[in-house]
Amino acid sequence: MHNIAGKAVGFKEALEPGFEEYAEQTVKNARALGGHLQKHDLSLVSGGTDNHLVLVDLRDSHPDVTGKEVEEALEDVGIVLNANTVPGETRSPFVASGIRAGTPALTTRGFDEDDCETVGHCIARIVDNVDDESVKAEVAEIVEELCEASPIYE
Repeated sequence: MHNIAGKAVGFKEALEPGFEEYAEQTVKNARALGGHLQKHDLSLVSGGTDNHLVLVDLRDSHPDVTGKEVEEALEDVGIVLNANTVPGETRSPFVASGIRAGTPALTTRGFDEDDCETVGHCIARIVDNVDDESVKAEVAEIVEELCEASPIYE
């Protein structure tokens, strides 16, 4: 029954007047996030995004870094995303060669394109420095500032 209830809530939200604007902002945020990651030489699967997800293939730019390592390092600084397999995957799906980030939670929080570019900068810094604790500390401060500026609850 929880699946039916979840669908009912989702359909109700989709009927709300502000839903179309929210959906458009979610896609704008994903494009801003993906575009900023590309500026840091990270490869996006399909070259970009037309929806709420950004899938990054780490193999070209960071062949020795796994998606799982990046996922865990980002979680340490307050950014939650997933390791993800990519087309032509050569690693186990448990470590993967990519990462997948979505923007609905960021949009719900009130983030705009500039905020998502900042998130992209944070992700790129961690990808470049997965084991550097000083970089993690710097990025964690940025994440905290973003979250304080756009709290979930008032």
